[in-house]
Amino acid sequence: MREIALINHGCAKNLIDSELMLGKLAQNGYKITLDETKADIVIINTCSFIHDAEKESVASIFDMINAGKKIIITGCLPQKYKEKLKELIPEACAFLGTSEIDKIVDVIKKITKNKTKEYLVSENPHYNYPEDIMRQQITMGASSYIKIADGCSFNCGYCIIPQLRGPYKSRKMENIIAEAKSLTAKGISEIVLIAQDTTSYGKDIYGKPYLAELLTELNKIEDLNWIRIMYTYPSLLTDELLCAVNKLDKVVKYIDVPLQHVSKNMLELMNRPVMDYKKLIKKIRKLIPNVAIRTTFIVGYPGETQQDFKELYDFIKEMKIDRLGVFEFSKEKNTKAYKLKPQISAKIKKQRKNILMKLQQEVSKSVNLKLINKKIECIVETVNDDGTATGRTCKDAPEVDGLIYIQTTTPITPGDIVTAKVIGADEYDLYAVI
Repeated sequence: MREIALINHGCAKNLIDSELMLGKLAQNGYKITLDETKADIVIINTCSFIHDAEKESVASIFDMINAGKKIIITGCLPQKYKEKLKELIPEACAFLGTSEIDKIVDVIKKITKNKTKEYLVSENPHYNYPEDIMRQQITMGASSYIKIADGCSFNCGYCIIPQLRGPYKSRKMENIIAEAKSLTAKGISEIVLIAQDTTSYGKDIYGKPYLAELLTELNKIEDLNWIRIMYTYPSLLTDELLCAVNKLDKVVKYIDVPLQHVSKNMLELMNRPVMDYKKLIKKIRKLIPNVAIRTTFIVGYPGETQQDFKELYDFIKEMKIDRLGVFEFSKEKNTKAYKLKPQISAKIKKQRKNILMKLQQEVSKSVNLKLINKKIECIVETVNDDGTATGRTCKDAPEVDGLIYIQTTTPITPGDIVTAKVIGADEYDLYAVI
């Protein structure tokens, strides 16, 4: 049986799709490698959310073509460009859209036996999580993602995800709980719930958002230590959900709520909820004492005035958000923002991003310095021979937030939840002892 290699691009949601494809291959007896030099066939699971992500995916595609590999291009890139991609990359053996990942085995059989080219890309994608497949995890550590839904039924002005993934589609609660138990049995300490929007979870199945109920059931899993929620939607952060986060002992007190902007003018142009975000942040902090809040903002959206930008700057300065990312607006075809005017120059976008990131570094350092001499819960990720370890605090999500570097004389192992005393801090990371 041939070895199949896979290269994954994009977010954690894409990673799970890659792991599902690998799981399907493993169930059908294929040998899997992440070293593309050892395989004749390479699957490249692509991202097309913004232009830079596309460039990374395309670079991998041509690297593999130049290396003489048979390539299968899956995910967002073929979904976005459809027939056009076949013309641009005739060397590819197959294309699978975002709704077709469960067909990976059939495609490989056909291209190896019949020497034909396969093209499976739905005109109207509709995501269905293949519940019969056991994910073959690419990365194993203390934490693991669980995709609770995919697709999106919102229509943000800058975003192409609804066109790439289709309408919002939740997984059944019992399937999510079964997966969480399976991961916990493998030694996973933290599960991270992801979707295009986690707060809409269940509304298409149960008639209303059901995230609070899901958290309540996951909280009952005996050997699970932490539950973290990502990608919440501001207008769906209800008192009920926030109170559930506060009262459930395994749910970390961490809210990731991408706000994207705060100016009324910008929020209307972005087709985002026009809300008083200062009031929202204060409500979160009131209902979840000692909460860590993460958000992201977009600068340089078409029509963003200097006054809009100042309003955003002042908000960040005043509200002192614990974790914050800033993205320059990326112009994507088939979105409302593509034709909006005036477009902002690349120079101004970069300037505005740098100004906000410099401000946030000051905010983040001041937040971290307040933790010195305090004890905080951490999840251990790696342990070194010299008595040091690297981990994350309960206030930090994997891959996007900071780390905590721990000195210890106590034996600890990856996956342990430990309490460490903070002795130092910089803009993003902490230093501690046990």
